[in-house]
Amino acid sequence: MAAFVCAATVSFPVLAGYAEGFQTPYHDIGNPKNQWWDDAWWDSGQLPSAQNHKVIERAVSYRNGDVEVPAMVLRPDDDKQYPAVLFQHGRAGWTDLIQRHARRVAARGFVVLAPDVYAARFIGRPIEHDYATEGDVNAGVDYLLSLPDVSTKRACFYSHTRGGYYTLKVAVTHKRQDDAAACYVSYYPHLQDPNAPEPEQVYRYAKEADSLNIPAMIFIGEHEQYQRKRSIETAVKAMLDRKHDATLITYPGVGRAFDFRPVNVRTFADDLAAKDAVARAAGFMRKHLNAFAK
Repeated sequence: MAAFVCAATVSFPVLAGYAEGFQTPYHDIGNPKNQWWDDAWWDSGQLPSAQNHKVIERAVSYRNGDVEVPAMVLRPDDDKQYPAVLFQHGRAGWTDLIQRHARRVAARGFVVLAPDVYAARFIGRPIEHDYATEGDVNAGVDYLLSLPDVSTKRACFYSHTRGGYYTLKVAVTHKRQDDAAACYVSYYPHLQDPNAPEPEQVYRYAKEADSLNIPAMIFIGEHEQYQRKRSIETAVKAMLDRKHDATLITYPGVGRAFDFRPVNVRTFADDLAAKDAVARAAGFMRKHLNAFAK
């Protein structure tokens, strides 16, 4: 019995050290205090009021050369103009759960274009990345900004998972940050070329991140997949080192897909994080789009 107790006692620090080893090198760069501290709440008990709009949706399509890209436009149900947001889905595609996320963005007071770039090219849930689809996203920017119910000359790019790679490439490689993009928002983005070899996926990030010059806000959960969390944090660290306007928000107690995990597995922490993220993103986008009002 004494030997058993001794063995059990020794195992706890070993396990604790093992868990600590999974921490990513720059895990402490998220949640800068100036992004969450609120004097009005702390001193006076005031909470910021949220915009809530009933949302209407319409199916549209636009062309990129010979390719017709189906998309949805989601916006408040009135006759007013609103700022433009391009919502790019990730590897899972334009699913019912992702549509809910786009609807929540529109409900904050935006005209949202959500291209379905996989349907456009009859792609299922891909492993490899098709570079041609980046052009389909890029063409969507022009279509969005041509809509008469848009109130801004530029759009913010809003995405999750692989959609974050699409919008990064459109901003940098297609140079839309020079003439069409006002800011970059992404949830646990795949900040690496999906076709890059495994070591690149884990230890490096897409070189385009070093050329991103529009303000960026990125959301992850503390339990995000190690290889994704590491590349995201490393990319944001590099942005901050070059004095770029970049913010990383890391939510405690949640992992990947906290914004759209289905009801049967959804947690209270998922919902708290998702609500905070969409409200925080709306304020961030509104701030940066105000400078580009028509």
